[in-house]
Amino acid sequence: METQQTLEEHKPFSLFSNKSTPKTLIPTPKTPTDPIPPKTLTKSTQNPPNSLQFSDLTLSEWAIDTCRELGMKRPTPVQQRCIPRILAGDDVLGIAQTGSGKTAAFALPILHRLAEAPYGVFALVLTPTRELAYQLAEQFRALGSSVGLRCAVVVGGMDVIRQLQELGRRPHVVIATPGRIKVLLEESPDIPAVFSKTKFLVLDEADRVLDAGFEDALRIVFQCLPKNRQTLLFSATMTSELQTLLELSANKAFFYEAYEGFKTVDSLKQQYVLVPKHVKDVYLLYILSKMEDLKIRSAIIFVSTCRNCHLLTLLLEELDQTVAALHSHKSQSLRLAALHRFKSGQVPLLLATDVASRGLDIPTVDLVINYDIPRFPRDYVHRVGRTARAGRGGMAVSFVTENDILLVQGIEAVIGKQLELFKCKEKDVLADITKVYKARRVASMRMMDDGFEVTAKARKEQKLKMLAEKGLLKEGSKKRKKSKFLIKTKFENSTTKGST
Repeated sequence: METQQTLEEHKPFSLFSNKSTPKTLIPTPKTPTDPIPPKTLTKSTQNPPNSLQFSDLTLSEWAIDTCRELGMKRPTPVQQRCIPRILAGDDVLGIAQTGSGKTAAFALPILHRLAEAPYGVFALVLTPTRELAYQLAEQFRALGSSVGLRCAVVVGGMDVIRQLQELGRRPHVVIATPGRIKVLLEESPDIPAVFSKTKFLVLDEADRVLDAGFEDALRIVFQCLPKNRQTLLFSATMTSELQTLLELSANKAFFYEAYEGFKTVDSLKQQYVLVPKHVKDVYLLYILSKMEDLKIRSAIIFVSTCRNCHLLTLLLEELDQTVAALHSHKSQSLRLAALHRFKSGQVPLLLATDVASRGLDIPTVDLVINYDIPRFPRDYVHRVGRTARAGRGGMAVSFVTENDILLVQGIEAVIGKQLELFKCKEKDVLADITKVYKARRVASMRMMDDGFEVTAKARKEQKLKMLAEKGLLKEGSKKRKKSKFLIKTKFENSTTKGST
């Protein structure tokens, strides 16, 4: 009895709609007449022919015209496979590499359906970061310009009252981060009704949205959504959570996977430079000084922590570099301003933590620098995916210290290729060592004066308090493991009963 109750408490999210349609997992068919095998999950790595046009995907004329005006000549493979299935009413899980056009793959069919019967909140799109939410809104507005689309962005760091008012006006598409939409649903009794007739739920960067940190928020959100919705999950990486959800789907689900595992595009030149830890800043200045010679228009520099990001920003400013910084210790207005300056070309360098590693599409980014090597290979793949997008070329340089060798070997094993050596003469690099060291001392003093450390300490204490109130401070990892075990157990039990 106790085990059954515990299983109910930890039952998987009802992500997919509960229609009466029998459970069938549909692989990508080779031809329209291929039989669809029931209860099988086939990964497709075959790309459709390049001759297909947007007009072949049964989209409306206005949508085809909009694509033409936006310079979208032909649909990408993920668009060719997923758009017809979404229009047919299927739930879809689409896995495709960064820069492959996943946003249009779900936005176009949603807008096609919206134009047929426009009303209320037609679609809710959940995404893990604020910056990605604003970018998705830009893309939705561009694609829906012909149908008078009303789109709202609901993220943290912005005025709650204004967001409540905006939702009360029933925009067609709401793009939100899970934490903020949860707050609005809980604080206002009128907001849950806003989503009572929502037709589409989209999880963009689904592997991140389904992380355990968003679990409470997702449960609140799903309770407000109708059961007959379509659910669309899109990601650049496949995880066990996505696999389990697809298997547990009660609705007919279509699974498209463009590749297996973590991969980087062939047009990306991936290099490393062996750097003693105490002179990383000197090597950074040297590489930045070569941007013009390498014909690099703009670059993103990834660091591991907000503190390093802030300090490095001050350091580069002392060295007369024009930079913008993007990290979670900045207010949302400052984050948006920094991103706008970088995207518009006013600033050639963006210093960022991993809040900028997902989804951001900025065509002028020709270089990604991993100032700090990420702990997980998937984070490396997402970081370097900010360049060499949509068939363009790009370059990634990773700083490897004596402590990073194993991390780099892990990355190489996962992506299936070795990084090349970035060639530079140590004598040329160290020519500016004195100037860099002086700038670092000044930057450290500026950091003490601007109160960053005090703010960071206060934020950490607030976060620890919040985790303690939720009971996640010490036992969070145990609970997540237990939850995954219970989901797996329940699924295996249901499978055994069904076969019996």
